[in-house]
Formats: sequence, C-alpha cells, structure tokens
Amino acid sequence: MTGEFLSRSAEETREYARRFAVGLRPGDAVCLTGPLGAGKTEFMRGITEVFGCDSQLSSPTFSLLNIYEGSMKGQVLEVHHFDLYRLESEKELEATGFEEYLSGPFISVVEWGEKFPSYADRFTRRVTFCIAGEGVRKITIM
Repeated sequence: MTGEFLSRSAEETREYARRFAVGLRPGDAVCLTGPLGAGKTEFMRGITEVFGCDSQLSSPTFSLLNIYEGSMKGQVLEVHHFDLYRLESEKELEATGFEEYLSGPFISVVEWGEKFPSYADRFTRRVTFCIAGEGVRKITIM
C-alpha cells in the first residue's frame, strides 16, 4: 500500500496502518516521520493490531525500544518499536546496537529515524505524517 491519505480520527489512522501492515514481512524496517502529535503512535497501534500484539503497546519515548511478541501466519513474530526522539547523536544510537536490531527476522518500526540520515538506506518503507488542519492528518506511505 502506497499513496497519500487523509485521516480525520485516531481510528482512521489505525485503519490505514492495518492496511499497510498486512504487506509487511520479517526483515522490513519502517521509518515513521512527522511532528509530535501527528499520529505516529496511533499508526503504530494499528500495526501491532495486525500482528496480535496491540495489548503490549506503550510509547517507547522513555525506553528507546519496546519489543512486542505477536504472530504472522501462525508463526511467532517480534515487532521492534523504536523511538529515537531523545537521542542527540549518531554515537548514542550506535551504542544501542541499533544496526543489529534492523538486521533480523522481525519487523522494525522506527519513530524519528530521519534524525539519523546515515541509516536512511536501511528503511524498506517510509510513512510521513503532516498536520493538515484541526483533527486532520495527511499520511504519505512510500
């Protein structure tokens, strides 16, 4: 699923995420980009619903990484949810082992990945969020 979509509610944002997530495969790394409050966490919530790990979702803003256990086609699947908002330097990011986390048989979703352009080629998919008006978000999926 690619294209531009307008969302007028959190539920609509989650629905776009669910449609997007059915096309994800182990090894995919998704970059979610957009300002605070633009819908990245709601989108992530929709992704976790598809893999049956939505009850585990919490914002990783303070912990950098959350790992959720779910399933895909009856097989166990880990979804790695990163939030790089609080990191200031690439050196900090490298110290976390970020590179290795992006190289495994799981799905990685990274909020604020655009802060570290040297990792841009590691993302297999990109989702950009823009505030398009009061209660309206433009979601661009590439």
